[in-house]
Amino acid sequence: MQLPAGIPKIRARLAGARAVTVLTGAGISADSGVPTFRGAEGLWRDHRAEELATPEAFARNPRLVWEWYNWRRELIATKIPNAAHHALVELEQRIERFWLITQNVDGLHPAAGSRKLSEIHGNIWKVRCTQCRQVQENRAVPIPMLPLCPACDGLLRPHIVWFGESLDPDDLDRSMAAVSSCEVLLIIGTSGVVYPAASFAALARQAGAFVAEINLDPAPNPQIVDLTIGGRAAEVVPALL
Repeated sequence: MQLPAGIPKIRARLAGARAVTVLTGAGISADSGVPTFRGAEGLWRDHRAEELATPEAFARNPRLVWEWYNWRRELIATKIPNAAHHALVELEQRIERFWLITQNVDGLHPAAGSRKLSEIHGNIWKVRCTQCRQVQENRAVPIPMLPLCPACDGLLRPHIVWFGESLDPDDLDRSMAAVSSCEVLLIIGTSGVVYPAASFAALARQAGAFVAEINLDPAPNPQIVDLTIGGRAAEVVPALL
């Protein structure tokens, strides 16, 4: 495969960097066959994701919401990390100060071996008790309906940041610190239009970082990045190493 123009420039920046932050989105998981679960791909029983992934929907009909999440879990359970996920694990091992921020909830980054990681929108393989708030891993497929907390018998919910909910403040603080102190910011597989991720490129550039975007679709504001490479994450990201 012929390398896209711009690869050598990113390689050179990474080779000289001691602090690298990476932001990933749905595009990196799409190369593993994970659907976006939004728009046309996310339509399920005539429901859109935006109608189900809310606290109000769960309060109104928790069984319906859990049936949707069970359907998602069954799909994701068949997927494995791709070459881009594994390349980021290698980059983590090479860079002195590395942090990975993902908007994805599929758990493919930790499955690949990423450890310096913020899953800012949660993880579909974790559940949280609505009573005692305990968070635990749960990989049951199918998940029993309705799942109850083993500690207090409270109703469990997906450990996901739903529409209308705030990000975990610790995750947000760690992510903002990583973005504002990095020398290179890689934005992979996301248009970066959802906040707070939408502010990361500008924040990194204000701090003097080199910002590179890898995505099939160009950013809506290309002026906020130093370099854009159009292509699939699974092909481009390994080439950065």
